[in-house]
Amino acid sequence: MKKHLLWMTGLLACTLSWAEIKVVYHLSEGIPQASRAIGNIRNHLAADPTAKIVVVTHGLGIDFLLDGATNQMDQPFAGGVSDLVNKGVEFRVCNNTLVSRKISADKLLMEAKVVPSGVAEVAKLQANERFVYLRP
Repeated sequence: MKKHLLWMTGLLACTLSWAEIKVVYHLSEGIPQASRAIGNIRNHLAADPTAKIVVVTHGLGIDFLLDGATNQMDQPFAGGVSDLVNKGVEFRVCNNTLVSRKISADKLLMEAKVVPSGVAEVAKLQANERFVYLRP
């Protein structure tokens, strides 16, 4: 009986771990794409507050994470990013982009984490951590 119960507990744990929704939002196109993504992520979390969301940025996609960045209506991104971080969203920025664009990491919002390569981060999340890929 103990073995059967242990087996069932393990099966349930595996089932529950597969049920977790993990999504990587890939941003590389600048402010308009970032504005869409922020709205998409808010809607996503409203529908599924338990979703694990990671936003990976490179190229022009990092611009909304720069200190003082605003959207097309001149509204700062910082508040929206901070709100999403408080809901568990992670923001990752490509170091290759920072180096090639000569942007210091201290120009980023404090919520942003620098990773070696944006595209490698997206691939790692998909291949190793079973994240679903979305590109708004």
